[in-house]
Amino acid sequence: MADSANLGLVRPPFVYLGAIALGLAINSAWPVPFVPPGLAAPLGATLVLLALALFVASVRTFKAAGTPVPGNRPTTAIVRTGPYRFSRNPIYLAFTLLQLGLAVWVNGLGLLMTLVPAVLLMALVVIPREERHLAGKFPSEYAAYRAAVRRWL
Repeated sequence: MADSANLGLVRPPFVYLGAIALGLAINSAWPVPFVPPGLAAPLGATLVLLALALFVASVRTFKAAGTPVPGNRPTTAIVRTGPYRFSRNPIYLAFTLLQLGLAVWVNGLGLLMTLVPAVLLMALVVIPREERHLAGKFPSEYAAYRAAVRRWL
């Protein structure tokens, strides 16, 4: 078994970057708003800022615990502090909030639509693979963490 949780081709940042790029392309060709125009910018900007704050807090928490952020590097600890007290995947939650915020901000249904396959790919492929890795590497510690903290929220 590899010592890293995610050595596959389906890497989380690329999943979301691809979904955002495709969503922006769809929005460019087929601009369909879904939020009242007066709400789009303030609500979208708020979601983007929330996503960035969650991402920064999550990365700082990993660094403080001495474990690498990229899934293709060996995990050294189960982190249960900071945002990881509430979500087992706060970085992925931040990526999801970022795309949602961008979709609202540009008020583009195409960008919102591409979020669904990104979240499904994460929930059905990436996260289960990472969970299997962590369960194998930290059997009792990860089982207790998994029982106490939800996957997303």
